[in-house]
Amino acid sequence: MKYMFMFIDTIFSFIALFILTKLLGKTQMSQLTPFDFIAAVVLGELVGNALFDKNAGITEIGFLIILWGLLLYSVEMLTQKYRKSRFLLEGKPSLVIHKGQIMFEEMKKNKIDIDELKQLLRSKDVFSVREVEYAIMESNGDLSVLKKAVFQNPVKKDFSLYGDATYLPFTIISDGEIIEDNFREANLTKEWLVQELTKQKVDRIEDVLYAEYTENEPLFIQTYTERSNENNNN
Repeated sequence: MKYMFMFIDTIFSFIALFILTKLLGKTQMSQLTPFDFIAAVVLGELVGNALFDKNAGITEIGFLIILWGLLLYSVEMLTQKYRKSRFLLEGKPSLVIHKGQIMFEEMKKNKIDIDELKQLLRSKDVFSVREVEYAIMESNGDLSVLKKAVFQNPVKKDFSLYGDATYLPFTIISDGEIIEDNFREANLTKEWLVQELTKQKVDRIEDVLYAEYTENEPLFIQTYTERSNENNNN
């Protein structure tokens, strides 16, 4: 009977965890933030300990999974509804190389040294810091790299074709809110933004799901309406 109860508890835990994973949505392992990773480990520990606890049955295991699932779901809803909470719960990307210069203070904040930075660059097929124009440490610990124009594929340096300068795109509106830091970094004004929105027949900043600015290029705007239309078409 002992093994039968263990079998039933294990099957129930497997099904409950499977349902919980489906409810919380799909996330690739490479996209897991530190919070996601720790939450998954804690959930596994809770279920594992409950399985081997003689006083714990399906009711106790189910309670743990439901409670932990509700906490995770609440965090997901919080980060989706309030953009500012994402920086606290999911982390914030950091610019560790800016216009070819290593940002030492940003590296200190992210607890990485120059050797770790070089290792991350090599994982992106970059073997010299001088090739990098911008490098961003993502909230999941991955490194996104934008090479200088002369080192981009195909390598223009080999053909003596240097082209135009490389510009970093700035997210200036996200979820209907202006990203003030990026707005200042790009030297933009509210008057300019209003004019650009008007050109694309957008009345309010709150209607904009995402807006990206790249120097010498038109402002890229996607509204909530566009997103809804795409979903309806699909």
